[in-house]
Amino acid sequence: MSKPKQKADAPKRKPGTPHPDKEQKIETVLGLMSTGGAQSCYKACQAAGVAIGTFYEWVNADALLAERYAQARNSLIEHIAAEAMAIADEPAALLPTGAIDSAAVQKQRLQIDTRKWLLSKLAPKKYGDKIEVSGDAENPLAIKTIERVVVKHGES
Repeated sequence: MSKPKQKADAPKRKPGTPHPDKEQKIETVLGLMSTGGAQSCYKACQAAGVAIGTFYEWVNADALLAERYAQARNSLIEHIAAEAMAIADEPAALLPTGAIDSAAVQKQRLQIDTRKWLLSKLAPKKYGDKIEVSGDAENPLAIKTIERVVVKHGES
């Protein structure tokens, strides 16, 4: 059984050794997440040439970086919401006959639904489904306990 080959351009570092160009890689990741194209953290880490696990280790070890990451993540979330609105505002594509292209409309719907789902997972308090159960001041909800007793018949 042979060992998998390492990439020639990425020499393996020993655990605990400083990462070369750490600050530059952090700036690249945060920039790509927030203003530089609104990429996911995973894609931004790939573009910066840093493993996502390493980036998360850096975030967990540094409170200031964690705050900056949270801001970049919020910018990314707002960008995804703006994208969904832009897709929804696009006019429906037309066929050469002048009729609405239903396949293009379905694609737009899928793009919007995907973004809505992602937003509901990334920011559930802001974009998630809200279910509120409440009563009014005159008729507040009351919780009653219902007890169920099972009695077997025919046994003595």
